[in-house]
Amino acid sequence: MATDADREQIGHFLDALWMERGLADNTLAAYRSDLEGFVRWLARRPDCPGLLGAHRADIMGYLAARVAAGTSRRTSARLLSSLRRFYRHQLRQGAIQQDPTVRVDAPNASRPLPDALTESEVEKLLAAPESATRLGRRDQCMLEVLYATGLRVSELVGLTLGQLNRRQGVVRVTGKGGRDRLVPLGEAAQDALDAYLAEDRPSLAGERRDPAVFLTARGHGMTRQAFWYRIRQHAMTAGIHKPLSPHTLRHSFATHLLNHGADLRVVQMLLGHSDLSTTQVYTHVARARLQALHAEHHPRG
Repeated sequence: MATDADREQIGHFLDALWMERGLADNTLAAYRSDLEGFVRWLARRPDCPGLLGAHRADIMGYLAARVAAGTSRRTSARLLSSLRRFYRHQLRQGAIQQDPTVRVDAPNASRPLPDALTESEVEKLLAAPESATRLGRRDQCMLEVLYATGLRVSELVGLTLGQLNRRQGVVRVTGKGGRDRLVPLGEAAQDALDAYLAEDRPSLAGERRDPAVFLTARGHGMTRQAFWYRIRQHAMTAGIHKPLSPHTLRHSFATHLLNHGADLRVVQMLLGHSDLSTTQVYTHVARARLQALHAEHHPRG
C-alpha cells in the first residue's frame, strides 16, 4: 500500500506533467498506475525504502519480477520509462541526489536460465549417494556444500583445506576475477563436512598431502568433469530426469533463496556476481515466491 508521502510525490509529479506537457487524462492515469504498482512492490519488502529511497537494485528487481509474472517486453519498457521520468523529475527538484534508473535496461524476457531443481528434487539428489561407502559420503558432502553455498563446480573442486573456517562455519572462495568472498555453510553442510573431514578424507588421502578438500579414491583432488559425472549418476538414482547442467545446484540455490524472501543483493554477494544485473535473471525462475505474494496480498488471491 502506498504511503501518504508516496501518494503526495506521485501527485506532485502528475501535476507537473499536466502543467508542462498538457498530457491527456488517460496518459496521466497510466503513469499513476505504473508508479503505484512499483510502490506496492516496494511495500512488500521488510526494509521498504519508500519511493524516494529506492535504489537501482530495487528498480531492476521490480522489472525482473514483472517479467517473471509474464509482463511483455513492451510493457516492461513502458514501466521503466515511467519510473525514469519520475526520478528525473525528482532529481531536478532536488528531492533525490541520484537517479536510480541510470544504467537500467528493460529485462529481456527471452533470456531463460537452465531449469532449477525443486526443493523436493534437491532433497532426493542429496539422499542419492550411497552413505555406506566413503565415496558415497564424500559425494553427499560435496552436494550438501554445493547446495548450501551456491559455489560454481570449479570453485567446489578447487577448495583447499586452508579456505575452510569450520569454527565460524564459512568458506573463503576466490571466484572470477580473483575476487574473494565469504560464504556461510549452514548447519547441514557443516555437519556433513565435519564428518567427512574426520572420517573419510583421511582414508582417501592415505600418505598423500594433497591440500584439496575433496579427494578421489587415489587421494588426488577431484576434477570438475569427474564430479559432474557423479552428479548425473546420482540424479539418475534419484529419479530426476529433467536436463541438468554443472550449475544446476547453483541455480537451485539462488532460486530457492529468492523463493524464501532473500534480498537480491544478498544473493548477489553469495554468488560472487560483480554486477547485480547478472543476479537479477534468477528472479525469472523464482515464480513460486511471486505467486505466494500475490495469493497473500491480492484481495482476490
